[in-house]
Amino acid sequence: MRTALLVIDVQRAFFEAEPRPHEADAVVDRINALSSRARAAEVPVVVIQHEARTDQVEHGSPGWELEPRLAVVEHDARVRKTTPDSFLRTPLGGLLAAWGTERVVLCGYASEFCIDTTARRAAALGFAVVLASDAHTTHDAPHLSAERIRAHHNATLPGITSFGPAIEARPSSEIVFARAG
Repeated sequence: MRTALLVIDVQRAFFEAEPRPHEADAVVDRINALSSRARAAEVPVVVIQHEARTDQVEHGSPGWELEPRLAVVEHDARVRKTTPDSFLRTPLGGLLAAWGTERVVLCGYASEFCIDTTARRAAALGFAVVLASDAHTTHDAPHLSAERIRAHHNATLPGITSFGPAIEARPSSEIVFARAG
């Protein structure tokens, strides 16, 4: 199955904010390991960055920049977005179609917003979705800790079957990338 790895919103504004996201450094390490394995298998890596004109993530601002520890290489695809949906008004769908992608692996920030929305949209568009269960994160919320938010999404997203394609949550160390063809 042709796969692409989507690395969502691993940006300074989100990862350097105090308090930092749950397991921030460990999540970046897991994302880097996923990206390394994907590149070794010639699986496309797409680095997605959120932006807003009047926000801490204005395009080109220090907060918009990628978290410095995130390993990115020149041939990684880059996508800019303005909503939690990585497909809405972006070239992501076209890139995935051009590559013949059938499955996407998701990791990054924020579990309850951009990860959740992108997972649902990908499944609605017909992609099988693998959520790297320990490689997405968020900040604590008044109603729930970040750890519980992540656990909730890992438990509930795979329960959505009405889109057709499966959504599964799997630890990043268990995600295997195979060369296409």
